[in-house]
Amino acid sequence: MTGARNTGAESAEISGRQPAAAAAAVGMTPFDELYDQPDPRAYFRVLGALGYQTPHHAQGVFRRLLAACESTTRAAGPATVLDICCSYGINAALLNHELTLDDLYAHYTSPQATALTTAELIEWDRAYYAAHRRRDARRVIGLDVATPALAYARAVGLLDEAFAENLERIAPSPALRRAVQDARLITITGGASFLSPRTFQSLLARTDSQVWIAAFVLRTGSYQPIAAGLESHGLVTEKATTRTFPQRRFASAAEQRYAVEAVTATGEDPRGKETNGCFHTALYLSRPAQDTATTPLGTLLRGL
Repeated sequence: MTGARNTGAESAEISGRQPAAAAAAVGMTPFDELYDQPDPRAYFRVLGALGYQTPHHAQGVFRRLLAACESTTRAAGPATVLDICCSYGINAALLNHELTLDDLYAHYTSPQATALTTAELIEWDRAYYAAHRRRDARRVIGLDVATPALAYARAVGLLDEAFAENLERIAPSPALRRAVQDARLITITGGASFLSPRTFQSLLARTDSQVWIAAFVLRTGSYQPIAAGLESHGLVTEKATTRTFPQRRFASAAEQRYAVEAVTATGEDPRGKETNGCFHTALYLSRPAQDTATTPLGTLLRGL
């Protein structure tokens, strides 16, 4: 899913949902209400109209990264994934099923889906995802503060465990600490702009030190504070430099002005990207130094 929630494409506080007043102050469109729904139909209807596509970009990248981290001599069996800012489990749906983001848009905006109650939709979705389940599906843990979205993702079987906790404010619960102990890949497709090193410090204190962290980050802000915090845990952060990833179309001229100015302020060039009408994200991957030396990020992304 994940798009970045700080521009109204994902969900709340730890997941980066920006309060409406703060969003309006910088010209961004808030979509907070999308994460307070009992199911994701409004999410797909509203964000689909804006061409939201970050989970599509992440699908192939995350599968490639999982294969790479599992191939290291330190990995033991299939990796557990922790998806931060997971909302309705979109990343888990795409990672573990033979489905595309376009498939999900079509599914949730179809006349059949529109006619169902939430309870009926949950039953329909259980069968839908079971029919498309990949044999190599991984265990996925979801972390978000959007309780309704988490409840849906658990109900239809997208998440193995789900935690509505804000690690920017409180320490992780004992249950979350236990759940993340075996995580090998942490993923973020939204909300990095509203996370600080605090969230990662509390997680990395409980995980295997060999964990990889992959984040799609809006170009309107800096990932450097988080990267610096990860370095203290022995993780080296690389940025994909050969391309950026369109997130969604701007919902207003004010959003575009904000984005162009913010990207310029970070020292990046908005021409041909934000000036063409879309938010763009950059991919960052943090790993142990020996892994960056063995397989550079550019090699991992080759052909995607």
